[in-house]
Amino acid sequence: MQEQLKSIEKGTRLLLHSCCAPCSSACLERLKEHFQVTVLYYNPNIDEDEEYEKRKAEQIRFLEETGWADFLDCDHDAETFEEMAKGLENEPERGKRCYRCYALRLEKTAQVAKENGFHYFATTLTLSPYKNADWLNEIGEEMGGRYALNYLYTDFKKKGGYYRSTELSREYHLYRQDFCGCRFSKRPQ
Repeated sequence: MQEQLKSIEKGTRLLLHSCCAPCSSACLERLKEHFQVTVLYYNPNIDEDEEYEKRKAEQIRFLEETGWADFLDCDHDAETFEEMAKGLENEPERGKRCYRCYALRLEKTAQVAKENGFHYFATTLTLSPYKNADWLNEIGEEMGGRYALNYLYTDFKKKGGYYRSTELSREYHLYRQDFCGCRFSKRPQ
């Protein structure tokens, strides 16, 4: 990412997929000096409408307080996630189901980025120590090629990124959930 950022013209438009406000916080803090960022909230994996709306409201509140990015919402679309998860119900966390969930969200991000004239796209998911940044970047590169877009290679957890997100969460009193959102992540492991 650092190498890519050296060649970015200030004001270049980036569509950043965000899973939640806490994860977006440290990512946006790093990106806002380099890009004109719009956060895309697309998370069909979140099981319950109430949880989805709570996370979305926190994302909006955080962006309104900081002014670090614009916001673009998508419908909840939980049925799309359930369709994608068919046959993978017994997969362990961080297995094939998670890989396909990453692909689902990154493909939607690439589609929206292409439709709306963004120059780059990326995801906050690489901030989490529970997410596989190599898989995410592999999928991002693939979607970038498929949609003729620039994917911003990231591993936001590096250089204290995850720790910084916990600091910003405290500073802005952000709701921090303890599961990814899907029904599978709530079952005992």
